[in-house]
Amino acid sequence: MISRYTLPEMDGFWRESSKFATWLEVEIAVCEAWAKLGKIPEAAVSAIKKKARFDVDRIEEIEAETKHDVIAFLTNLAEYVGPEAKYIHYGLTSSDILDISLSITIQRAAKLIRARLTRVASLTKRMARKYAKTICIGRTHGVHAEPTVFGLKLAMWYQELLRDIERFDQATKAMAVGKISGAVGNFANVDPRVEMMVCRKFGLKPAEVSTQIIQRDRHAAFLNAIAVIGGSLEKFATEIRNLQRTEIGEVEEGFSRKQKGSSAMPHKRNPITCERIAGLARVLRGNALAGMENQALWHERDITHSSVERIIIPDSCILVDYMLFLFENILSGLVVNEKRMRENVYARGGLVFSQRVLLALTSKMPSREEAYRVTQTIAMKVIEENGDFKEMVSRSPEVKKYLSDKEIDSCFDIGYYLKHVPKIMKRALV
Repeated sequence: MISRYTLPEMDGFWRESSKFATWLEVEIAVCEAWAKLGKIPEAAVSAIKKKARFDVDRIEEIEAETKHDVIAFLTNLAEYVGPEAKYIHYGLTSSDILDISLSITIQRAAKLIRARLTRVASLTKRMARKYAKTICIGRTHGVHAEPTVFGLKLAMWYQELLRDIERFDQATKAMAVGKISGAVGNFANVDPRVEMMVCRKFGLKPAEVSTQIIQRDRHAAFLNAIAVIGGSLEKFATEIRNLQRTEIGEVEEGFSRKQKGSSAMPHKRNPITCERIAGLARVLRGNALAGMENQALWHERDITHSSVERIIIPDSCILVDYMLFLFENILSGLVVNEKRMRENVYARGGLVFSQRVLLALTSKMPSREEAYRVTQTIAMKVIEENGDFKEMVSRSPEVKKYLSDKEIDSCFDIGYYLKHVPKIMKRALV
């Protein structure tokens, strides 16, 4: 991932030097396990632990000749370790090291991602409570529907984030497995106890069964969980973008004192960070699709998945970490225009109260169809003439025939739409 979208801590997990360091951790753990089983001398393990080093540039130089990164790594280790290097990688195949190392790195990265998810969820919950009584207009099809509260929108986001956390936890747990079972997964040249000891050291479970690799449905599920998180963030960001439109003006991304919105138009304050999140979510979805393409491999393994994973797994972890960081900052600096929200509720003469008028008339008129006809006729006239809905309802002979002034007034009581909101908020923000 390009440095523009990469935060330092997450980047540290995916650097080449970190990858080789994890490989070395695993190779040493395997040697320790073999020593406990009496297969290799304890003195050799001590020497390996003392001398083992690697040089990234040298590994790349060797790989240019061998065309095999694990062999290049092992060759470089042997240059430092000496004769005892013959015990390194004993009985293993390359994927024994690659896959368990990837699982270890994913667990470390997932811990950071989950921490950010939790912070965003907690912030969203606090904001939902803050705006629990902030009246705004609800919209369907992008058109004014009925009054609601801004806090309810945020409570919905909070609940979605909780589901994101649950899905992510499940996918991370499914990735908390390792395998050290040899070239086709049948432990022909490695003792199953080695796998058990090494997995235990790194907080993993041995895969119940494996081929040369850990099966890629696990990785696909992990990438999909990340993509769904990205989709949630895109959803939230898209809502903010829409509400920041000039014609709506209800919320706005924070705009710093020296920030510039446009090279041509000095008045511009654009929702660029939300747009960045919406764009990057597309990358996460693409990576998730590639992860699913990796599930079907030939027989006990081919390497069509390998080149793909070198890109999509680090990039997805790096991107979702960055996107969560961005969204947390967006929420922290979000400008909420409560005055504009209330103004928008009453725009166009209170048309959004039409259902209350419809229901009041339905209870008094012979049929709902007739009540709908009367209400819609008035509503369409308000739109065409830019009139006031309450005033036209109050003057309508057909309405006056069935409803008193008090009953008409009650149709425009905004409290009716909010009476159940506290219960919903309490249920959503447990």
